[in-house]
Amino acid sequence: MINKNKFYFFLIFIGLISCQQKEHEMVRNISNVEIIPLDIDTLLNVRAMEIWGDSVVVATSLSKIKLKLPGSLSFREIFSVDTMNKPNFRSLAIAGKSIFSLGIGSPALLYKNGKVVYREENEKAFYDSMEFWNEKEGIAIGDPTEDCLSIIITRDGGDTWHKMACSNLPKSKEGEGAFAASDTNISILGDKTWVATGGKSSRIWYSADKGNTWEVYDTPIVQGKETTGMYSIDFYSENKGIAIGGDYTLPNENSSNKILTEDGGRTWEIIGKDTLPGYRSCVKYIPGSNGKELVAIGFNGIDYSNNGGYAWKHLSDEGYYTIRFQNDTVAYAAGNGRISKLIFR
Repeated sequence: MINKNKFYFFLIFIGLISCQQKEHEMVRNISNVEIIPLDIDTLLNVRAMEIWGDSVVVATSLSKIKLKLPGSLSFREIFSVDTMNKPNFRSLAIAGKSIFSLGIGSPALLYKNGKVVYREENEKAFYDSMEFWNEKEGIAIGDPTEDCLSIIITRDGGDTWHKMACSNLPKSKEGEGAFAASDTNISILGDKTWVATGGKSSRIWYSADKGNTWEVYDTPIVQGKETTGMYSIDFYSENKGIAIGGDYTLPNENSSNKILTEDGGRTWEIIGKDTLPGYRSCVKYIPGSNGKELVAIGFNGIDYSNNGGYAWKHLSDEGYYTIRFQNDTVAYAAGNGRISKLIFR
C-alpha cells in the first residue's frame, strides 16, 4: 500500500510545480508594437503627458494643453497660454478636475487650468517634473537655485505653492540637477516619493511623508557629466523600482544606464549591463505585470523587457520622449513632431 504521508507530499509537490508553471506561463512575451499616429505636426514637441480617465492630456513646448477624448482619433487644444513668456511646458499633472502645467526657464510659471498660480523669478529657475499625491497635495521639482534641489509643494489643491527652504533639505552635490526630458523624474506611491536627479551627480531623493522630510541615496548609474545620470524613474511597489538614463550625447552607450532597486530605493544594482537599450528618456512598468514587464522609450527607439529589466527586446526604431500606459496593452507616446497610440502584442 502507498504510504499516506508520502502520497499527500506527492500531491503537494505536484501542486507547487503546477502553480510555478502557471506563474511562468502568465509572463507575456510581447514581440511587436503597432504605432497609430494621432497628431503629426513639425512644430509639435511634447515631453509631458497624462492619462485622465479614458482621455489623454499633453502639454506642449508652445504653451498649449491638448486633449484626446475617448473614441476620438485626434487631439484638440483645450487652452493655451497667451503671454509674452510663452512657457515651454515640460511638466504636467492632473488632480481632480484641474490640469496643472509648468514651464522650464525663468520666470518659472505654473498654471492651474490656464491661470498662473505660482511664479518664480530666478535666472537659475528650471523645473523638470510635477506629480500629485492626491487632489489637494502636489509637488514639483527643479534644478537648484541655491545649494539644494528646488522643491515646491501645494497643500490646497494647487491654488498656492510654497518653495521648501534649503535649511530643511539635503544639500545638492556639485553639478546635480534633473532632466526635463519626459516628466518622469518623480515617482509616487501612497505617501512615499522618489525623485531622480542627474548630471555630474545622480542620486535618489526620498520622502516617506509627502515631502515634509527628505533623505538621499547614492546610485551606481553612469554620472560625472552634465548630460549623464537618471532621466526617468518608476516604482511598481514600495520596494521595487527602476531608473533609466545614460548620456543622450552617447545614445548607444549601455554599460551602466539601467538600475534596479528591491529595497525602496536605498540600494541599487546595475542591470542589463552592456546590452540594449542605450540612452532612454522614459521607463514605465506595464500595469498588472507584477513588476516583470517594462517599456523604455527614447528618441532612438522603443524597447521591452518581461523579466524586470535584466534583458530587453528592441521593438521599434520610432523615436519618442515620453510614454503613459492606459492599460496592459495600450499606451500613448509623444515626442518631437507627433503623438501616437501604441498597441503592444
